[in-house]
Amino acid sequence: MSQNTKELKLAILIDADNVPYSNVKGMMEEIAKYGTPTTKRIYADWTKPNANGWKSVLLEHAITPIQQYSYTVGKNSSDSALIIDAMDLLYSDKVDGFCIVSSDSDFTRLAIRLRESGMKVIGMGEKKTPNPFIVSCDRFIFIEVLEGAIKKKKPKTATTAPAADIKDAKDTKDTKKVVEKEVAVKIDNKTIELIEDTIDAIGDDDGWAFLGDVGNLIVKKKPEFDPRSYGFSKLTPMLKSLTDILEIDERDSDKKGIKHVYVRLRYT
Repeated sequence: MSQNTKELKLAILIDADNVPYSNVKGMMEEIAKYGTPTTKRIYADWTKPNANGWKSVLLEHAITPIQQYSYTVGKNSSDSALIIDAMDLLYSDKVDGFCIVSSDSDFTRLAIRLRESGMKVIGMGEKKTPNPFIVSCDRFIFIEVLEGAIKKKKPKTATTAPAADIKDAKDTKDTKKVVEKEVAVKIDNKTIELIEDTIDAIGDDDGWAFLGDVGNLIVKKKPEFDPRSYGFSKLTPMLKSLTDILEIDERDSDKKGIKHVYVRLRYT
């Protein structure tokens, strides 16, 4: 991520009907990686009993609640209010980008319109989010992969690291390596092909591609791509786990202790 990206002034607009309040802390910490939240609003009918759990969360993170009554039973009335506010903010020239937090495809056209106006659009929602909304954003982040996210328990599979292997690990770092090595086999074929095609497209005459450029192009092709979905904290350890198809080269940079990582496809 570039320094300019961190300086973006972001408007955070949250559809409370489609996201869990229990994960707001992780959501706000993730958004801070992309810029400075200058406007934080959340939309819901706050007269409903199920809205009570939000109060302490909103106070903790200084998020402004916007009241939107439900005019029709079973219809999400927050959508129109959020869209109107987004367009007002767009023409105010006070923000450089938007973070739309929702799992609702109704915001697809809004995301497209904001990007047409040169705005950076980050989407955030649950994995059930329809694909049209995901691909309409510059970047889409699944709430389930965030730090502290409440996840549903999954049944054990044959690819899960055996308990004995993890118990024998010397420390937390060793444990992490064991788990990441096991999770790597779960990377689907489409993602493998995406990685291969990207490296092939931007590699130099010898096939080497700078890891930062690889990551940027992958996200442009697939906004929801995230190494955390595969059990890895970052792209580097994810690609290092694919030793059967990739070569990794760490090169010294101008700054002491900083290395530039390059990757290329293994020749067969």
